[in-house]
Parts: sequence; structure tokens; C-alpha cells
Amino acid sequence: MAGDGVQLAVLDEGAGDPVLLLHGFPDSARLWRHQIAALTGAGMRAIAPDLRGFGSSEKPAEVGAYRVGRSVADMVALLDSLGIEKARVVGHDWGAGVAWAMAAFVPERVERLVVMSVGHPALRSSRTIEQRRLSWYMLLFQFEGVAEELLMRDDWKLTREWAATHPDLEERLAALGEPGALTAGLGWYRANMHPARELDPPRAVPPVQAPTLGLWSDGDAFLTEGQMERSREHVAGPWRYERIEGASHWLQLDARERVNRLLLEFLAG
Repeated sequence: MAGDGVQLAVLDEGAGDPVLLLHGFPDSARLWRHQIAALTGAGMRAIAPDLRGFGSSEKPAEVGAYRVGRSVADMVALLDSLGIEKARVVGHDWGAGVAWAMAAFVPERVERLVVMSVGHPALRSSRTIEQRRLSWYMLLFQFEGVAEELLMRDDWKLTREWAATHPDLEERLAALGEPGALTAGLGWYRANMHPARELDPPRAVPPVQAPTLGLWSDGDAFLTEGQMERSREHVAGPWRYERIEGASHWLQLDARERVNRLLLEFLAG
């Protein structure tokens, strides 16, 4: 399907109230397979695109193509092409960043919001030392060519250590090994998380008006709980936070039953 100047691969299953599911790095729409089954079984329509640069979607060469705003435009174009005025939006990792931006800047398209693992983008300017320590890899990812070589060297040795908790690790490594896939995925970090961007004046982000559910897992090796808890400061609508015990960063795979119960309960509200 057409995004904002790119072609996107999209899973579209079920009927009823539409739920837009947005994955992050290094995933694809397949990340949501357990949630898609639960949502469609509950009478909802699950729409899960491969975001630009991932899976079977197009992978633009220029780094600027991976700015979060470009994917927001992709999602608006996707909803338009499907004739959907307003959706319930669920995002994880980079998909959570896109979901937050959709709820803030195109609020008329977001009925309810679920953000998993990643807190509100305005909190980036006040990251703690602990969060910066966990985010060490974002600096490595800025070095074009060097990062790719280090991540792939010795049968992905460094990547295997970094993403050791991913339940689908072998599958994701195979996908990253496809021509252009790793550089495209790293483009998200290069376009949005370059250290020099911290020197830019903070961009005003409108408060989120939609009812919002934040989920964070206690085994997350990349993100602190505080950045999710503090997101309530940027939500004007109803806010709910749930801590998922015993799950890695990929909580929708590790704690599928708990996550599915929360999603069905909240999205049906």
C-alpha cells in the first residue's frame, strides 16, 4: 500500500474497530502476530504495516527519510487509503515514537493510544544518566559503515549480545542480513537520535488528548521505567500505566497473555 512516497507492506486482518499496530527496530509486522490473533478474535480489525525501512516495505537510501514525521505521514496516508478516519493506535519501540507523534500532531486520527516501552518524546531532553547508559548503542549506530561492520562481524556477535533477550533473534538477524536492511533500520537512529540534535531548541509537542495506556516491562535492557511513568505529564486525556513483570523489551512476545488482556480491555473502552 502507498505511504507518503513509499510503498508499505501491510497486514490487514479482521473486521470491526480498526487497530493500527506499529513495530520498531529490528522488527516487522510479524512482531504483532499474537496480538493480531487476539484482536481479530475479539471482533476488531488489526492493521500492521512494516514501517519504512523494515520488512518488505521500501527502504529509502537517504537518512532524512527516516525522520519520525515521515512515518507519521505514512500512517495518515495508509489510513486514508483504507478509508479509516480514526484508529486505535498501538506502538512499540520506534513504533511508539510514531504513535506518540500521531496522537500529538494528528489527534483527529487517534481514538485511543497504547505506547509500549518508549515514553513521550519530550522527555528525551531530560534523560537521566541511567537512561544514557542504557542507550550507549545509539551513539555507535551513528557511525555509517562502521556500525554495520561491527554489528555483522563474526556472525553478528555484538548484535547477538546486544539483543540477546529477543525471542525471535535468529529470524531478525536473517532479516537484517538482507541487502540494505541493516542500514535502513539504523537510519531511524541516524535521522532522529544524532547527539547534535540535543542542541536544537526543544520542539513544542501538544499534549496528548486521547486516552493513553503506557506499558513497560521490568526486563527491558534499553529503557528505564521512569521515562514511561513521567509520560503522564504530557497526556491531557486519561492516563493509565501498567508494569509488566518478567518480560524483556519485547513484552508482546514474552508476556503475550498479559499484554493481550490489557490491550483488549483498554482498546474496547
